[in-house]
Amino acid sequence: MAEEHGGVQAAGGERRARQKPMFTVPIITVVLLIVAPCALFLFTSDVALPRIRIEYVGRDVPAASAPANLKAAPPSPEAAVAVSSLAPPLAPGAAVTVPSEEQRREEQQQPLPPVRQLTDRPYSLGPAVPDYDARRAAWLAAHPGFPAFVAPGRPRVLVVTGSSPRRCSDPEGDHMLLRAFKNKADYCRVHGFDVFYSNAVLDAEMSGFWTKLPLLRALMVAHPETELLWWADSDVVFTDMLFEPPWGKYAAHNLVIHGWDEAVYGARNWMGTNAGSFVIRNCRWSLDLLDAWAKMGPRGPVRDKYGKIFAEALSNRAAYEAEDQSALVYLLATQRERWAGKVFLESSYLLHGYWKAIVDRYEEMRSKWRPGLGDDRWPLVTHFVGCKPCGEQGASYEASRCRQGMERALNFADDQILKLYGFQHESLNTTAVRRVRNDTGRPMDADDDEIGRLLHPTFWAAKP
Repeated sequence: MAEEHGGVQAAGGERRARQKPMFTVPIITVVLLIVAPCALFLFTSDVALPRIRIEYVGRDVPAASAPANLKAAPPSPEAAVAVSSLAPPLAPGAAVTVPSEEQRREEQQQPLPPVRQLTDRPYSLGPAVPDYDARRAAWLAAHPGFPAFVAPGRPRVLVVTGSSPRRCSDPEGDHMLLRAFKNKADYCRVHGFDVFYSNAVLDAEMSGFWTKLPLLRALMVAHPETELLWWADSDVVFTDMLFEPPWGKYAAHNLVIHGWDEAVYGARNWMGTNAGSFVIRNCRWSLDLLDAWAKMGPRGPVRDKYGKIFAEALSNRAAYEAEDQSALVYLLATQRERWAGKVFLESSYLLHGYWKAIVDRYEEMRSKWRPGLGDDRWPLVTHFVGCKPCGEQGASYEASRCRQGMERALNFADDQILKLYGFQHESLNTTAVRRVRNDTGRPMDADDDEIGRLLHPTFWAAKP
């Protein structure tokens, strides 16, 4: 038995010996020896490997900033299928078409809200504030450092202007808009006015001409210290840098706008006034007017409906969609008892001056008259109605003619500022300037009332 048992043990020992691994190196060490060189190669080599790339595209970044390998390759069929599940169906071939500049500008707009239908609730700029005048008076009393009148007879004025949030299709248009804003800033500095420039659409329903209404309401309630807001379109140029509206004349009125009583109330002519330049008082009456005005402005069926109404109710107007000027004339003519008592239709000076009747007469004006008149002898405003400085479609006049006129108007106005410092444009058709006076004697003095007022606006702003 012992021998037999010993034989069994020997056989078991042989089997265990055969089951031992051929190599005694631990498995972890082997794995590290294989993986480590591979990892080192991946991190140090320049070999491009396939990868998943997620890009959050900045719309303002030009296409040239994208990597070349991403710009050239068209989307794969798999990618096209994935995109088609997220976006509306595209026309054949659209998936590989490079977007046009116009398409890129359109993409910059905020997503549009659903179009307001005629069966929906009427549009409103905001909740009614029935006690607005009392609340504003209380605010002014609690903040004496922000008076609504900076001096007796001199209200605090905020000039409001703006342009589209999109870049112009023509770079020349952006330059013109910049110069037009510089012109407004010069006028405001001379007269001690505040200025607000907007290039945002505050409410997508109120697009185009109508963007001014939500903006004016927002500024009114946010700036109770402002007594008067002066809206000026982007194509408005101040061409009398000395003239200032006679504010005392309008003490009993809340809206001052260029126009004629007979044209608005009698003939009901939609061109009896112009909504590109007007002054409106910060009060509840104005909030109510803006809201009544805005009800006709939402894009879509509402504009179409009121466009047809205006064609029937107003003279010299076709049945295209409603715009702000016709809407204002319609309100004043059809609801005269409610609004007309607080509206001053101004025609004694040019709060709005039609550019075609003005721009070729600037040299004559300078030879015969001086700034400070504001009327057709030296117009306060030259308004480029029918022009599209940004190059949009729908202009009534050739772009070259409009830009030549704007160049002359801007240089005419700018000369009134440059003159204070001894310079002047070589002509109204060029931006080149020349020295016309050597101011080395008394730079702080101003014997001329005109020069004194323009040079020292803070001092003059305190005088009625």
